[in-house]
Amino acid sequence: MNRSVKDVAEAIQARLVGESSVEVSGIASIQSAKKGDLVFVDDARNIAAALASAAAAMIVGEFAAGEQSSKPLLIASEPKLAFARAARVLAASSPRASAIHPSAAIDSSARLGLKVGIGENVVISEGAEVGDGTTIGANSVIGARVSIGRNCDIYPNVTIYPGVVLGNLVIVHAGAVLGSDGFGYVRDQVSGRYEKFPQIGRLEIGDEVEIGANATIDRGALDVTRIERGTKIDNLVHVGHNVQIGEDVVIAAQSGLSGSATVEKNVIIGGQVGIADHVRIEEGAILGAQSGIPTKKIIRGKGVVFWGTPARPIGNYLKELAMLARLTKKSKD
Repeated sequence: MNRSVKDVAEAIQARLVGESSVEVSGIASIQSAKKGDLVFVDDARNIAAALASAAAAMIVGEFAAGEQSSKPLLIASEPKLAFARAARVLAASSPRASAIHPSAAIDSSARLGLKVGIGENVVISEGAEVGDGTTIGANSVIGARVSIGRNCDIYPNVTIYPGVVLGNLVIVHAGAVLGSDGFGYVRDQVSGRYEKFPQIGRLEIGDEVEIGANATIDRGALDVTRIERGTKIDNLVHVGHNVQIGEDVVIAAQSGLSGSATVEKNVIIGGQVGIADHVRIEEGAILGAQSGIPTKKIIRGKGVVFWGTPARPIGNYLKELAMLARLTKKSKD
């Protein structure tokens, strides 16, 4: 559906310069833009290319305020952020799928909200609740007593175990598994065999969380695994039982968080980071790719980058590398 650039500018709080009645229907890069698309420019060097493109309008930074343009300009202090918000505005203008495929198996006790979309071969078990405007992709399995909030997107082949709670506007990509048993065993010291420790806790996921493809998040052993509002989890991430993740945390692909780890709000975790059990990552810390955090370690330092195994502030890490290089050179001399 088309939206006028005036409507889009108001929605994203950008200043509009140019013809306000021009309509946009989608977003694109400068290189692939076609008629009706909206593009963004966050570097003055790219303005000429954007003007020469087929795009209908441009989101630009304050650097373009005096630019002579044949296209409407939506001027924002952070054009890339404004572009992301505009994408959501345009997506919201498009109707969401709201049909229920006849092959879906929905228990009679399940409760579905308004305008819910259910794909082929979906299974929704007893007592499950699905909020208004949520879509569930083909072959997904929604366990007993699962609660899914409003306007969520559950992509194909997702498995959500019984009792899991999802908030509103949650996105779960294909192949993710939510609420599976944690990796908990007790060893019999006599026989040497391992016996399974009960995994009867819960998994609670807050509003606006996004979970990547083939990610796995375990339920609590006896209590709860919790992921709070706004956290973004990449593909192939594993979150163990009883883990607590705060608001607006970002976790890149192939990272793993062991049982009972705590990650406070606004933490950034790079790719392939390994976090051992009972670790605490305090607010705003940044873990560089392939860092390793040993058991019960506390990482403290808002805005500080930690790197290496065991992880330490990057300044210390680089000094150690430099010293090692000098020692290696001396040994060869």
